[in-house]
Amino acid sequence: MSDIPHVLLWTDSPGPYVDAITQAGLASRVTIETLGRKGQPSDAQRANTRVLLAASAPAGLLSAMPKLHWAQSLTAGVEGWLALPDLPAGLTLTCARGTHRESMPENILGALFHIAKPYTAIAEDNRQRRWTHRVATPLNGTTLGILGLGEIGREVARLAAALGMRVIGTKRRAAPMPNVAEVLPADRTDEVLAQSDYVLLLLPATPATENFIDAGRLAKMKPGAWLLNFGRGHLIQDGDLIAAVTAGTIAGAILDVFRQEPLPADHPFWTTEGIMVLPHIGGPHPQRDRIVAQLFTENLALFLDGKPLKHVVDRSAGY
Repeated sequence: MSDIPHVLLWTDSPGPYVDAITQAGLASRVTIETLGRKGQPSDAQRANTRVLLAASAPAGLLSAMPKLHWAQSLTAGVEGWLALPDLPAGLTLTCARGTHRESMPENILGALFHIAKPYTAIAEDNRQRRWTHRVATPLNGTTLGILGLGEIGREVARLAAALGMRVIGTKRRAAPMPNVAEVLPADRTDEVLAQSDYVLLLLPATPATENFIDAGRLAKMKPGAWLLNFGRGHLIQDGDLIAAVTAGTIAGAILDVFRQEPLPADHPFWTTEGIMVLPHIGGPHPQRDRIVAQLFTENLALFLDGKPLKHVVDRSAGY
């Protein structure tokens, strides 16, 4: 029995993970322990855990887990893990890339419809019992530029193409993609900005993407274009975006992610006309743990069979 791997589910919702492991027929091949996020692993858990499922880990923990071989992040972003000063060099780290595929593309479409269709203004007209003639702007025939054509971008492209939008974008390794007219490398970002009516940010958090959207890149966009950020808050230089929207350099922005969350009440994003603040609704899903549990269980089966895992983090790339 001592050879059976110990799996520590460090989450407040272990049920879906235990169920998925059982349904996959893996329960007899592992020893499962659970721990709430506010708890701290016991000495025995530190000594015995070979597989860790967690949202993050504090400094000093992973290096004190001598048998730990693989850590599965509950999130797609792993900047917190990679920032750990003692992240073991030999630890396999996998992320939950693709698990927002059900929720985020729909929320991105919702943002596009909010910009193009006057339903918010009409709702206010209703409250005032006021009939106002309004004309909705078509999305059909417009260009959506996606910076970061990963799994979420691929699904957004499929949905946007169904609406008649032309989709272009950038990808680290540029190669043709379904429903995308042009896939360009990151060094041709300015071409995407210049052509797009809507620019969608889905880039990961890496040193290379810090303040990626600054005054210079905002100036490359069309004056009537909108910026949508569903990637990471640090992608945008906040002051430059406020200045660009205020000056009419671009039409406006819808932001779902921020450098500090919750966004402080005194942040000027709240009061800048043309900027809409969303409370990080992009990725959450009412059954998010079920979706991540499916990925984790697939990886656990691969781990137990000695096969390569899915979505292993490239530490040099940062995701």
